[in-house]
Amino acid sequence: MAQSYSSFPEGKLSDLATTAQESKVVISEKNEQSLKDLAFGSIAGVAGKFVEFPFDTVKVRLQTQPLDRPIFKGPFDCFRQTVRNEGFLGLYNGLSSPLVGAMLENAVLFVGYRRAQDMLREFIAIPDAQHGSAPGAEPAPLSIPMLCLSGGISGVFASMVLTPVELVKCKLQVQQIGHLYTKDIKNGRTHKALHSGPLSVIKHIYTQNGLRGFYLGHFPTFLRETGGGAAWFGSYEAVCRMLIARAQAVAPAGKTVTQSDLATPQLMMAGAIAGMAYNFILFPADCIKSHMQTQDVLRSQRGGVTSAPTPSLGFLATGKEIFRSEGIRGLYRGCGITVARAAPSSAIIFMTY
Repeated sequence: MAQSYSSFPEGKLSDLATTAQESKVVISEKNEQSLKDLAFGSIAGVAGKFVEFPFDTVKVRLQTQPLDRPIFKGPFDCFRQTVRNEGFLGLYNGLSSPLVGAMLENAVLFVGYRRAQDMLREFIAIPDAQHGSAPGAEPAPLSIPMLCLSGGISGVFASMVLTPVELVKCKLQVQQIGHLYTKDIKNGRTHKALHSGPLSVIKHIYTQNGLRGFYLGHFPTFLRETGGGAAWFGSYEAVCRMLIARAQAVAPAGKTVTQSDLATPQLMMAGAIAGMAYNFILFPADCIKSHMQTQDVLRSQRGGVTSAPTPSLGFLATGKEIFRSEGIRGLYRGCGITVARAAPSSAIIFMTY
């Protein structure tokens, strides 16, 4: 009987089997690393959010107070009035939504950052001769610009998660301004809070604008997260490499210093600098975002709640309104306290991660 199948060289078959096995190992290692990024990124996000949230409440209230009649004189006055009128827990008003968001944000950031690096190594970066491609081998190091690009790519995905979360958070944070600090001119009574909690905000958004309403303010969030992600990871890696170079200069002959050899305070310092860079780089976009996401709440405090959806100002129109009222200073309202709170928060995130 004639042979049905052509013979396959035994050596070729063995090579194919070896390549397939190595590919499975590499894929398995990448998936395992992604799971670790998800887990540790989530934990780090929660830890950082507890530290930074009181400062974030002050920042959002400073950004969104009425442009024509500011309620607070500055960060310390806002902090003092909040604690006096609402107690210390008032600084954590609306925490539940961003707590979940922090878990998702940091998980997406770290997973996206690593995946973006893998993509750049495969399609753009030139492999380092000292780093092999065998399973378990250290990946080729990328330049700082490439790492910034990876951070920016991760920020694109993070903005998709953050926009709805921050929309709910900002509405809860600012409604107390009208509820506790302003009174109706005619009868002297304070306005009733529009929302009772996160679920009330979600229901209101969906009723007014449907699913599309949850992405109000997405463009400035996209700008902030893309530029911020590039600055966050890029600054962190640049500081770590500087510290590694200094340690390598005094290390014994033959010893190669890596990032894992850096002490915890050094990693926290790098994280603190990264956090400040992240928040400062595109702060005006964050200020515009806060205004866009809280227009309806602040409008209801001035003229009452309406059942029909009210059109919101867009990105450029909101930015022009802020600039017209306060100039460039208005676009940086709350910047100081935001950058200050970013240092310990980001330090804890990178230390935990």
